[in-house]
Order: sequence, then C-alpha cells, then structure tokens
Amino acid sequence: MLSTLFLLAACTGNKSETSQVSAEPDLPDSTFQYKVDRFADVEILRYYVPGFKTLPLAQKELIYYLSQAALEGRDILFDQHNRYNLTIRRVCEGVYENYMGDKSSEDWKNFETYLKQIWMANGIHHHYSEDKILPKFSQDYFVSIVKGVDPGRMPFRDGMAADLTLKEILPVMFDANVMPKRMNQSAGADIVATSAVNFYEGVTQKEVEDFYNTMKDPNNLTPVSYGLNSKVVKKDGVVSEQVWKLGGMYDKAIERIIGWLEKAAGVAENEQQKEVINTLISYYRSGDLKTFDDYSVKWVTDTASRVDFVNGFIETYTDPLGMKATWESMVNFKSEEASKRTQLISDNAQWFETHSPIDDKFKKEEVKGVSAKVITAAILGGDCYPATPIGINLPNANWIRRDHGSKSVTIDNITSAYDNAAQGSGFNEEFMWSDAERELSKKYGSLTDNLHTDLHECLGHGSGKLLPGIDGDALKAYGSPLEEARADLFALYYLGDAKMVELELLPDAEAYKAEYYKYIMNGAMTQLTRIQPGKDIEQAHMRNRALISNWVIENGKNENVVEIKQQDGKTFVVVNDYAKLRDLFGKLLSEVQRIKSEGDFEAGKKLVESYGVKVNQALHKEILERYARLDLAPYKGFVNPVYKLVTDESGKVSDVTISYDENYVDQQLRYSKQYSVLPLKN
Repeated sequence: MLSTLFLLAACTGNKSETSQVSAEPDLPDSTFQYKVDRFADVEILRYYVPGFKTLPLAQKELIYYLSQAALEGRDILFDQHNRYNLTIRRVCEGVYENYMGDKSSEDWKNFETYLKQIWMANGIHHHYSEDKILPKFSQDYFVSIVKGVDPGRMPFRDGMAADLTLKEILPVMFDANVMPKRMNQSAGADIVATSAVNFYEGVTQKEVEDFYNTMKDPNNLTPVSYGLNSKVVKKDGVVSEQVWKLGGMYDKAIERIIGWLEKAAGVAENEQQKEVINTLISYYRSGDLKTFDDYSVKWVTDTASRVDFVNGFIETYTDPLGMKATWESMVNFKSEEASKRTQLISDNAQWFETHSPIDDKFKKEEVKGVSAKVITAAILGGDCYPATPIGINLPNANWIRRDHGSKSVTIDNITSAYDNAAQGSGFNEEFMWSDAERELSKKYGSLTDNLHTDLHECLGHGSGKLLPGIDGDALKAYGSPLEEARADLFALYYLGDAKMVELELLPDAEAYKAEYYKYIMNGAMTQLTRIQPGKDIEQAHMRNRALISNWVIENGKNENVVEIKQQDGKTFVVVNDYAKLRDLFGKLLSEVQRIKSEGDFEAGKKLVESYGVKVNQALHKEILERYARLDLAPYKGFVNPVYKLVTDESGKVSDVTISYDENYVDQQLRYSKQYSVLPLKN
C-alpha cells in the first residue's frame, strides 16, 4: 500500500498564520474512548489527531477542504467493488432508517449486522477475504421489511420499481453462487470474468490483456499506468474504456471532489503544493494518465509542505489483473518528533541499497528522492476507510521511483489506536511459545513493529530496479503479493543488521528477534484467523506473509532454524536460530527481487502458489478454536473525527474545530446523505 504526506517547515500560502496556536500539548487524555463498536468479525475504533488543535489556522483550513474532498469519493469505491453495491446499500439504509416494524427480533439484529458489514467492506464482499458476505436472515424476511417501508422513502419510486429492484438484487445478495468473489485469484480461472469487481463488463481476461498489450511500447522508459482510471467494456463486439473523469464515468462525484480541491488550492501552504493540487484537478478534468504522472512527480518532490494528502485512483490490489485502481484518500500532517527515525533511515538509503543481499545487476546505482516521514492521519477516505493501512509508499510507477524517488510514511496515530485498543487481549499468552517470546514482545514489540513498517515503506518498496525492457505488469496477478513480499523481506533482513543498533534505531542486538518471531508466527499461523474454513488465502498481503513464513520454515528444516512444535495439544512456532533465519530472509529476498527485475512470471507463480495460497486445514481449525476463546475481532476499522468550520459575521474562517463523539452508525448514515451523488448503477 502506498501514499501520503510530507512536511518540514511549512511556508505561508494565501492565509495568515495569526490564528491562536496553543502552547498546551494536544494529546488524548485517559477518558478518550478508542473502542466504538463490535459486530461480526470486526471491531470499530476511533483515532485521535494529536497536534491538530495547535496547528496554524491556514493549515487547519487546508485540512478541512482536503478532508471534504476525501469523503466525496466514497460512492466511487462502493461502485468499483461491485455494480450492485450502491443499490443494495441504499435499499438497506432506507429500511434501517424507515422501517417501523419489530426491531427486537433476531432477524432484525442480523440485518443490522449485515448493513454494518457492508459499510465496513465498502460493499457486499468482505474487505479482506474477498468472499461475498451472506446475510444471516432469510430472503423472505428481507423482502418483507423492504416492502414494509413507504416506497417514497426508498431509492425507488413505486411498488413496481421496488419489485424490479428486488428482482435484480436478491440473487446477488442471497445466492452463494452469484458473484461469490470480489476478486478471484484462482489459478487457471478467467480471473476477469469470475471477479465481481466493476472494472470490467462483458469481457474476458484475454480480451483485456490483448486490449492493453496493443497500447504498450516496450521501448518506452516512462510509460503511463495503462488502464489505471477506467472500466473496460465490450459493446457490439468492440472493446473500449469508460474513463473515470469529469464528464465521464463518476462525473458527479468527481465534480464535487474538484470543488473542494479548488478551495484547498486557495489556502495551499506554498506555490509548489498549490501546483500539485491544481495538476490533480487537471487530471480529474481530462482523465489523461500523462497528467497523472505529472501530478505524481510534482507530489513526490514536494517535501516542504507539512500538510499532505492522497486523493484519487491509486492502488491496484483489488483488480485481478493488478492494473485498475480503487479510489482512496488520506489527509495528514507531519509528526515532527517521530519523523526523526524515518529521516535517519532515508538519509542512509544508499547504504541499504548497496549492502542488499540481491544481485548487483538488480540494485539501483543511485537512490534518488527517498523521503520518509511519520505522519498523523487527519481523515481517512475511500479505500483507506474504514479499514486503513499503517504505512504507505507512493507513487507506484516504477519509472517515477527510478527517476524521482518516492514518499514513504508510517501512520503514527493509527498504530497508537491499535496498540491502545489491544491492551490485555491475551493474544500473546495464547499463541507465543514461551515467556521468553512474550517478554521480547513486551519489551521491543511496538518499537520493532514500527521500524519494520518504516523499512518496508521507506526503502523496501523503493529498492531494486527492473531490467531494461521489463514490463512492470509482467507478473500479472502475482505482482502484488510478490511486491509486498519484497518490501517485507527487505525490512526483515535489515531489522537484524548491526546497522540498526549503530544508527540507534534499536537499543541492542536482541531487539529484532521480537519482530522475527511475531512475523513467522503470524504468517504461518495466526493470520489464519482471517480465513474462513476450507478457503485458500486470497488477499495479497496475507499471501505475502504466508509465502515468506512457509518458505523459511521449509528451507530451514535441515538446520532446524524454525520448527512447528506441539505443547499441551496446541501448535506453536519455535525459532531456534535467529541469525540463520535472517540469512534465509536474505536468500528469499534475492530470489523475489530477481523474479521482479526479470519479470519471471512462471517462477513468481510457482513461489506464490507453492507457499502463499494453500492452508493446512487441521491447523486452521485449531487456530480458529483457540482464537474464538479469546473473544477478539480479527479485523479493525475506524470512525473519522468530525471537522467544522467556524466563521465570523463576514463569513471569514476563524477556526476549524475537531470532535470525536460521532459513532459508527451515525457516521455511515451521515456520509450516505452528505456524500452520495452517483446513480444506483454506473
């Protein structure tokens, strides 16, 4: 995942910096409630935005306008995930708000849970497993509560329209065989035709690949990201694109995004940031991917602005072909003190690249423009909400990374929210082998976890290079898990390097072991709590972690580096030799980098399918039973804070306030009213 901010000494833009800046620290107190809601396999948290109240007024106002732009793209993501999502969500919301019948029954409670799951997943497919969320109430019950609401209060006009709407959405909701996977990654399948995402309509995988192959020039060293911002359709036998832009697909939402971005440009911190925002606006107007690259270059080289943002069609994880990007946004500002560690990492980027265990021909001769910061998230939007990453690295285009560098961030207040909500869970006591591992985690776990994210995002994604003539999409569906594996392996390898202690990023030579143990335990065992019984691993990050963990366990067998042991009828990971484990990480990193640099599809496919997909069903059953006894939710989502402009009698902005008292249901319903302008189907 990749994206976001940058800052240093913020320059004054068009607004005065004369607002009241408090000298008091802006931190959460003991009464701040991190936990908001709990349903199905999800717990909803809230995050604090430390430092916002002490920002100058101009930066507060900039964050406000950017946050509004971040929320306007919500319906785009719902529609991208499935073409029936907006209809189903709006019908369910209409029932939730207007049904006057019995709301104490088990069926109604299950209906409430289903709606909360749809909000969490931005659609009817699980946000992580990709499987369709099947309601735990009957189709007949759903029809009865829909028809129990005045049609005038629903997203259809009369009884006949209601019948037609239900006829269309009922099989999508209730038939397990209709659109079962949001994104299908099964080897040998037509992953375009069998995926439920709304990136393609009426086309096969081969037709899409042929369509884009005719556009690509293997000799172009600065290619655009073909297909990034469009839907591919076939009409009358002709394959074409529907571009997401002003006047094109998603026009009404994009128009409103542009409106808020124009306001943001008016209060930009400096001329470079203003130019970044205006170039993004130009891209939204034209849909031209060359303009997107122009925006990306300007964005990645803006390292002076304190407030930063991501807004647009960015990440390609949800496209089975890894080309089309979901809409996402995040607004943030630099955490000055915490950024000292990431600055230290980025300052030594060339050393890390030079000493990497990969073949010299795959190394960058000169590392350019590596910017690394710790940020405070101010708002989450699109594919960053309600679930959000804890670290981001952008842009994704390999040639921009090569020629202009990348921005990398660790999101400090999100990891803080996770840590505060997890206290006293009993997880380590249940799954770690002994008190030795638990003590390592207690002493070093938070530090090494953050440092792993720093290295993954700051250097891992930006390391290495493609050989001349290699297509960045050569690994196809396996590209995303292999890219995440490459970044994780880079971080793991260097966590155990003496350089970490030399740079005073780690306190001693034992600290790295906390992350090594947790990583292997999670990849080989505990991440299985996120998989339904009988299912394969589908999600790219989970495939990555399973691949790495299972590979080192198998390839370290002869020297007993890592073993799976039984104790009191329970299965545990035991690391016997941390130094040799680091060597294995280095060997695997070397091979994954070779696969990426050479575009070796068959080797990449073999690695992912052999180690990252299949699940040991007996172990899975055991892990699920042990986890269930802890009564924990394996997934976390967030509610956003609420910002409001304060104006004087003349309409001039005098302050921007922030509050944290909105709950999950109220926020989702408000967003559906305030930021919902797209048609039911697009």
